[in-house]
Amino acid sequence: MRHEKSLLEKLREIAYKYALLNAYKHSGKAELKPVISKVIAELPEVRKNIREVLNVVKNVISEVNKLSIAEQERILKENWPELLEIRKEEEKKLPPLPRAELGKVVTRFAPNPDYTIHLGNARPALLSYWYAEMYKGRLVLRFEDTDPRTKAPFPEAYEKIKEDLRWLGIKWDEEYIQSLRLPIFYEVAKELIAKGGAYVDRCSAELFRKYRDSGRACPHRNLAVDKQLEEFDKVLEGYYGEGEAAIRIKTDITHPDPSIRDWVALRIIDTSKTPHPLVGDRYILWPTYNFAAAVDDHLMRITHILRAKEHITNTIKQKYLYDHMGWKYPETIHFGRLSLEGIILSKSKMRKMIKEYGIEPYSDPRFGTLSGLKRRGITREAIWEIVRSVGIKSIDAEISFANLAAINRSIIDPIAKRYMAIEKPIPLVFELEKPVTAYVIRHPSTGEKQSYTFDKGKHIVYISAKDYSIIKNKVFRLMGMANFTIQERIELNGNTGYKAEVISFSPEEAKKRKYPIIQWVKLEEAIGLDLLIPKGMEIIYRKLLVERYISERKPGDHVQLYRIGFAKIDHKSSEKITCIFTHS
Repeated sequence: MRHEKSLLEKLREIAYKYALLNAYKHSGKAELKPVISKVIAELPEVRKNIREVLNVVKNVISEVNKLSIAEQERILKENWPELLEIRKEEEKKLPPLPRAELGKVVTRFAPNPDYTIHLGNARPALLSYWYAEMYKGRLVLRFEDTDPRTKAPFPEAYEKIKEDLRWLGIKWDEEYIQSLRLPIFYEVAKELIAKGGAYVDRCSAELFRKYRDSGRACPHRNLAVDKQLEEFDKVLEGYYGEGEAAIRIKTDITHPDPSIRDWVALRIIDTSKTPHPLVGDRYILWPTYNFAAAVDDHLMRITHILRAKEHITNTIKQKYLYDHMGWKYPETIHFGRLSLEGIILSKSKMRKMIKEYGIEPYSDPRFGTLSGLKRRGITREAIWEIVRSVGIKSIDAEISFANLAAINRSIIDPIAKRYMAIEKPIPLVFELEKPVTAYVIRHPSTGEKQSYTFDKGKHIVYISAKDYSIIKNKVFRLMGMANFTIQERIELNGNTGYKAEVISFSPEEAKKRKYPIIQWVKLEEAIGLDLLIPKGMEIIYRKLLVERYISERKPGDHVQLYRIGFAKIDHKSSEKITCIFTHS
């Protein structure tokens, strides 16, 4: 590009600035188009060399996308803090809802209690809550549990979901359970039949499929309304068995999508064989998802539905019911699927692991359930940031765990106290000619330190076997204490150890000469720590020795193990701590 060097440098700087901001807005990954737009707006003279500009910006974006979100944020803070202030203002605002009126917006979160909720469910839950708050409206929590067979509810899931929503910071204004509303659905179905919008189909599933796929009406479709109502009463009285009758919504029987053609609104299920956990075998006629959701959205006065784009076909189906009833369909926003790289979100995989390994069904740290992420040490604020960053876009979003970790790290780093921990301990013996007090930083931002007193004479500390391989022929520093060298190998109570000699106490010397800084645990102040590291479908167990002072922390606290990473205390006893590894 034939420009003076200063212009090229200016182009790179502006591109770098906007690539950082765009990446920070979108889970760590900048996109070319919005960055180019910003660059040209600020530096319009480069427009005539757009091809060369594109190459420069692409290279800058590639460079920026290799950084963690924490690093992107740090660079922005140092160089363009005003952009972050603008970003924070933007974060407070969600895009406006279509045709929304202050005080009149009603949203809903409608989980199926066949399991607890996971990260993907957090998106509609949070967005529905935030929009209800934004417009000073209401949020409805509705349990959609009308499939006692293929998606049988878990009795404990109702309360578990509510616990997870409370942890997520969500408050709801009304709460409903659909299985307790079946008589209401029957009344609507009866009215729908009376209006000529539904009928009782007595064809076998196979025969109906033949009619449907050929675009022809089922013979029962056009029976007189009086006859249809008689048939409906017979269904309610138990005259027909499972598979012998179904109530269907009249749609376009030549619709391009066969699944939309006269879809099933209610079907017979033999609940004597598969009783519902709340209502047992009281009912045999059960509404399908589309019927129950559509009816309740109207009766609960839902104005805006926020749900995944996989429901687009369901929206089309439900609008037929609304047209028959003369109802106004809610405004509907369909967004993409949200997934988390390397974390299990599949309910089928979770259930398989629960069955095969007998693990905790909801809070296993390998799972992407909210309970599992919370137990692992992921904060709700990090989940808020992820959901805000993906917003209501229609494209699917796969969040890398590295980006989630970067966001979470910025939240827990200011509160997580640091502790020395070692693996495969090797005893180190040394003598002091005078008393020494060692100081280990608990948290760098507060300056809090932990002091260790060493009297004159012989002492034993443990170091990691891995660290010994680094220091065996070098001068090294025991963190916060002194500079040493290894003198000789010794036997200590049947174990191999090493004798070390103090060279000096100067931290400045260690820093200047770049001595390795080695963590240690004092013999009489050590406690066992089991570190559980989730990895895909496995958990790796590491046994460590850690400073006993970690016992001052309680289960649920975030800690940082020096040179290992962040962890969350799961449980503890007088002799051992169990932590779950969060991330580095």
